[in-house]
Amino acid sequence: MSLKSTLFILLLASAGGALQASEIPTPVGLEYCTVCHGSQLKGNANIGAPRLGGLSKWYIERQLSNFKKGVRGAHSSDVTGSEMQSMVRHLTPGDISAIATWISKTESPTPKLTVHGDIEAGKNLYQGCAACHGADASGNKAIGAPALNGINDWYLLTQINHFRSGIRGTEPSDVYGQQMKAAVSTVQSDPDAANLAAYISQLN
Repeated sequence: MSLKSTLFILLLASAGGALQASEIPTPVGLEYCTVCHGSQLKGNANIGAPRLGGLSKWYIERQLSNFKKGVRGAHSSDVTGSEMQSMVRHLTPGDISAIATWISKTESPTPKLTVHGDIEAGKNLYQGCAACHGADASGNKAIGAPALNGINDWYLLTQINHFRSGIRGTEPSDVYGQQMKAAVSTVQSDPDAANLAAYISQLN
């Protein structure tokens, strides 16, 4: 492991202090995350890096662990997923927990809407999603369903299409991903996907 990578991990591991989200400084070295996900982890659509601020700690931990284990990001067409695998390869469970704590305490502005679609059609499609993610898309930790409100609409659309095409959710050990792949079977066209993403995003 390089000296820079070691420094990055050590700094992140120490970043989960008791400061309130609005008071948390960006430690020297965290540019390894912020260079892609932006200041305040508010995302960068130009390089496909989503907003992270506001995500739940348990969900961040699950996704980082999935990238580390190759459960997510292994598909040849998942370019950003492959990049994430490289970033977390050397992280320990303790590192992942500390990173997730820091991210979950970091606040950022609600993303602007960029995906346009038929909101009413999207609402109809979302009825099946609401059983797990909630009517207001606030999620349900008890069944492993993350909040969807507050996520960039372009990222939602990308992930919906990744599940549709098999880029995500085909790994046998990805239980939740397989559930999502089955759930998006009702999304039968690109306009359907845009309508669904647009509806979820306006719930913010």
